Amino acid sequence: MEKRTQRRTFIKQSIGASLAMGAHPMLAGNLLANENQPSAFLQTPLSYAFNALEPNIDAMTMELHYTKHAAAYTKNLNEAAVAEIKGVNLSIEEVLRKISSFSVKMRNNGGGHFNHEFFWKTMKPGASVLHDGKLKESILSSFNSFDNFKSKLSDAAMSRFGSGWAWLYVDEKKLLQIGSTPNQDNPLMDVSNIKGAPILGLDVWEHAYYLKYQNRRAEYVSNWFNLIDWKKVEERLIVLG
Repeated sequence: MEKRTQRRTFIKQSIGASLAMGAHPMLAGNLLANENQPSAFLQTPLSYAFNALEPNIDAMTMELHYTKHAAAYTKNLNEAAVAEIKGVNLSIEEVLRKISSFSVKMRNNGGGHFNHEFFWKTMKPGASVLHDGKLKESILSSFNSFDNFKSKLSDAAMSRFGSGWAWLYVDEKKLLQIGSTPNQDNPLMDVSNIKGAPILGLDVWEHAYYLKYQNRRAEYVSNWFNLIDWKKVEERLIVLG
């Protein structure tokens, strides 16, 4: 009982220190990112503080998600890369596109690294508006209405049994599609059940939401739409042509 109390105290003190750095998100990120990462794949600093996404995602979840879960994927990816890539200069996207040639460790951690780096950049503090432009036109053309798009992406997130991701992605015909993948798989992988280039991804692993929402995944998914950086999503779509 005493050990549990000490652990809770330690977590609270750690979170307090992190929130103290919250006014300086790049400082917080630089202190926590890239630690013990001598290899090619680096965990980049967050562009916002751990508490910046509240009340939709709480500060403690963000800190643990970024500094523990995501950092571990990056560390383990680099370990696998040392053994399997052996100095060959490959981007993480190139690795994922031929992931069937690599180990399960590379698949799980390569996916985990890419997915989380992608996820952090998908979100921004405060409300973001989907303005008129290529993304809005493509969503309306593909799904008839924004509400229908939102419903389909939410369904993909809710219907994923266990851990995984929901995606908005561009398929080989340059069409927008919605789907989900298990664990840390993503549409870039040659082993994925859905294939294409992701432009929007939602993490539905329990560690992404459980501290705040417990088993209420639907509430987490609904609130997450308040954080989407639509400008960033559109930039990804435009790059794909």
